[in-house]
Amino acid sequence: MTQPIVIVGGGFSGAMLAARLAELRQASVVIDRTGDFGLGVAYSTPFGGHLLNVRSARMSAVEGRPGDFVDWLAVHRREFADPDDFAPRKVYGQYVRDRLAAVEAAHPGLIDKRIGEVAFIETDGVILSDGARVQGRAVVLATGNPAPAATANDAGGRVIPNPWASGALDRIGPEDAVLILGTGLTMVDMIQLLVARGWRGRATALSRRGLMPRAHGDRPDARAALPPEALEGSVSTRLAAARRLAGTGNWREVMEAYRPITADLWAATDTHRRARLVRHLRPWWDVHRHRIAARIGRALDALRAEGRLTVVAGRLGRVAQGETGVLAHWTPRGGGSAEPLCAAWLIDCTGPAHSAATDPLTAPLIAVGRARMDPLGLGLDLDATGHVLYTDGSPDPALFVLGPPARAAFWETIAVPDIRKRIEDVAAALTTRP
Repeated sequence: MTQPIVIVGGGFSGAMLAARLAELRQASVVIDRTGDFGLGVAYSTPFGGHLLNVRSARMSAVEGRPGDFVDWLAVHRREFADPDDFAPRKVYGQYVRDRLAAVEAAHPGLIDKRIGEVAFIETDGVILSDGARVQGRAVVLATGNPAPAATANDAGGRVIPNPWASGALDRIGPEDAVLILGTGLTMVDMIQLLVARGWRGRATALSRRGLMPRAHGDRPDARAALPPEALEGSVSTRLAAARRLAGTGNWREVMEAYRPITADLWAATDTHRRARLVRHLRPWWDVHRHRIAARIGRALDALRAEGRLTVVAGRLGRVAQGETGVLAHWTPRGGGSAEPLCAAWLIDCTGPAHSAATDPLTAPLIAVGRARMDPLGLGLDLDATGHVLYTDGSPDPALFVLGPPARAAFWETIAVPDIRKRIEDVAAALTTRP
């Protein structure tokens, strides 16, 4: 076990796995193409108005130490130390980096951070894009969320395909009308950022169902007591039970009750039921489960009341260059026709384009039988620990997936409380001698 673990991706998942491995006396090499170790897309935002979507009390990066983040805030950023509030994401990034640095200091030589881009995964390590080879006894894919898929037509440069790219919003004028594709968390982030930059224009946000993230309550919600019929039986039976319970109380309490058992319920669900959940329930689950801070919700409500933010449901069609910007043809949900949506800019906020079958790192693994897609095509097929499964269904002892790319196996693998549990599982598997 003297050989290091190679971790591909240095965002939260990769960096915190490296820290945990070092605490268990296991060396690792963390490779990140940006060099922003510990941050990733979520925590690299410099904008203080981008808040965590989970209360600070639940955002410890270390399983078994629930107060770790709040304790850090009390020392380093006391203005955000309320455990029931939502700290800025950039502050959380500082916390993650501090933890990584503290572990490096306590366990010198066990974390090797390298800036580079992995081009190929071998059985005993990886090859970087510059041809360098990094050897290790196991590889962990912790690549986070990929960039959005490229929009087919850039409408004369008026389409912003990746709003997180440096300077992506700089060309938008203070009075410009914008069309936003997607109504989820990325849309919320971009609207906040535009307003903070002095933008006074109007925005139209388009998605298949026109659903926006719901807001947290002003104070933490208790967990509802779920009846047996909400946990067993057909999908329709469970959904009906959850809806009845939400109708008699607080729907947030129902979601809080599901939160700690979601991964277990997903693991116990067969492929047919999983397919029904993904096809019919997922959009509603996402907007209720992944909520935003109450004050952000109120700010969005105010923009809608002022007529500055309009949300429409439908399917995007052809995007063309108009006289003053973008001309987007679309079909309203339920059918019918509608006038094209006109704006100075189109911002693609559809979110990450997860596609393991075409990803340059994982597609070759699938081609040679070292990996396979899960039955629903959500991502690589994994076992309960996170080992990648060969074509025949047996686990690869030297290849793991951690974080958002593991969603096919665990479903809830985006939020920190879920990822830190998975870090423990993967770290235990990597440090247990055969």
